[in-house]
Amino acid sequence: MKNFPIFVAGFMLGALCIGALRSSSDFFLVPPPSSASSTQVQSVPESGAVSITNQPAGTTVLVESVTVPQPGVWVAVREMSGTTLGNVLGAVRVSGPRSAVTVQLLRATEPNLSYAVELYRDDNNGKFDPATNSVYIDFATGAPVIAYFSTTN
Repeated sequence: MKNFPIFVAGFMLGALCIGALRSSSDFFLVPPPSSASSTQVQSVPESGAVSITNQPAGTTVLVESVTVPQPGVWVAVREMSGTTLGNVLGAVRVSGPRSAVTVQLLRATEPNLSYAVELYRDDNNGKFDPATNSVYIDFATGAPVIAYFSTTN
């Protein structure tokens, strides 16, 4: 019981810091890369947890890097439907930090469109299901980890 006041003070200080982070100006909106045939999408700033560049349309997507701790995440490629995330085209399990992650797609991406890569937590059943796997949240921003890219010819 002697350390209880120190515990309470530490808890209150932690809660104060979290409140300050949530009310900071880091939660501004920025658009993803634009494409000639799609509307701009509003999102929180991208985190360092996933990195991707624009690339040719095709049946695979190359993610430059995924920087997450063990046990890892699902890396999902999603269509953009107007200003919202659309269908999942493919996903691959990554167990920890990796570079050059190739995601095989169920349906090819099309030229000159916008797409997104979104990270999901693994529910440990060995299968990806966006309805049951929760979206991976970046603790620094409090936002889902999403990176946008466009396809070329």
